[in-house]
Amino acid sequence: TQLVRDMLERVADRWTLDVVEALEGGERRFHELRRALPDISQKMLTQTLRRLERDGVVDRSVQATVPPRVDYRLTPI
Repeated sequence: TQLVRDMLERVADRWTLDVVEALEGGERRFHELRRALPDISQKMLTQTLRRLERDGVVDRSVQATVPPRVDYRLTPI
């Protein structure tokens, strides 16, 4: 079905797998992910995190500090 194809397409993406693996250890900030994945560009990391958040795989939380603190973690999915 189309749903299965869409899921496989997303999971098969190299950066998606790397980001999910980096978040398996728990919650991380954006720059921690950048250090954990040195080969990914800032733009690609941002796009990958946004797509994973939209798909319900990653949860993004923002704390109102100066500068704002943004943390990412895997959802139960």
